[in-house]
Amino acid sequence: MKPWRVLGWIALIAVILYCVWFIRTVAISVIIGVFITALLLPPFTWLRGKGLNRALATTVVCLGALVIGGVFFWLLVPATVDGLGQLRASLGKALDDLHNFARSLGLDDTRLSEMSKQVQAYLAEQSRSIATGAIAGVRTAGEIVIGAILAIILAIYFVHGGDRLFGWLIDLAPVKARPHLREAGDVVFGVVGRYIRGIAMVGLVDGFFIGIALWILGVPIALPLAVLTFVGAFLPVVGAFMAGLFAAVVAFVAKGWLVALIVVGVTILVQQVEGHVLAPQIYGRALDLPGAVILLAIAVGSVVAGITGAFLAAPVASVIVALIRNREAARAPAHA
Repeated sequence: MKPWRVLGWIALIAVILYCVWFIRTVAISVIIGVFITALLLPPFTWLRGKGLNRALATTVVCLGALVIGGVFFWLLVPATVDGLGQLRASLGKALDDLHNFARSLGLDDTRLSEMSKQVQAYLAEQSRSIATGAIAGVRTAGEIVIGAILAIILAIYFVHGGDRLFGWLIDLAPVKARPHLREAGDVVFGVVGRYIRGIAMVGLVDGFFIGIALWILGVPIALPLAVLTFVGAFLPVVGAFMAGLFAAVVAFVAKGWLVALIVVGVTILVQQVEGHVLAPQIYGRALDLPGAVILLAIAVGSVVAGITGAFLAAPVASVIVALIRNREAARAPAHA
């Protein structure tokens, strides 16, 4: 690709992102709606193939997703409450272990007491900051709720008639541009679909095996930690590391150093199998990006839109790269 074309793409993307920033709540809702659609569309297509009409297939798929989500939360909440109770009971022993470890390093009780007071003062200051931020964040919380509701409504609409909506939008464009726009739309939804379905499958496998290991080892909140591992898969490269680190901390608090090290070993083993065997087969070219590019995209996404931007960064970057490659592949025969 010629340098001026790269600069042109970068400038175009920058302008689009600048415009999207002003309507970020709606834009993020649309993107999340498309992601949900990518998960719901395969069963919708299967039901349509069995003879169900659009309305009935959409109703069955959406009700099924609602039931699965309800059962999931019904299983998750009691396990989390019970596990937190076990953690509180184990916290005293963990603090004693840390105290004994610090004394073995040569720190006397006076120094440890000072450090403890400093930690308590820091936590108290952070608590006040959190309280202040909670008051100031009411507007943000409202935006999150509105955005989530809008994303769900859009997902239902996209499942029911997304192809019709896309065709209507294409018809608004100039005649010469329609084939290119239709091709670009197919590329975008193809990449997003493979990415979301692939990463959900990878996260499910990671969460299942790590959750089983935590349950066998008797670590509290094993189910919530397995869910956290699943969610962490949607943040490539760093998400799995953070989920595994948190699981190891919980294991240390509840069961001690040995179990924590076993959890770290299991997490590393599962991540290696996922990264070298499972993910390449499932993702294909949907996430064909170097690790450094993914980290940079996540950093930019977090700066632009916080946590939501971090989670959306990798698929958005994948879509941009896919569009550039598709455009260059289309130009190649013309210049050959």
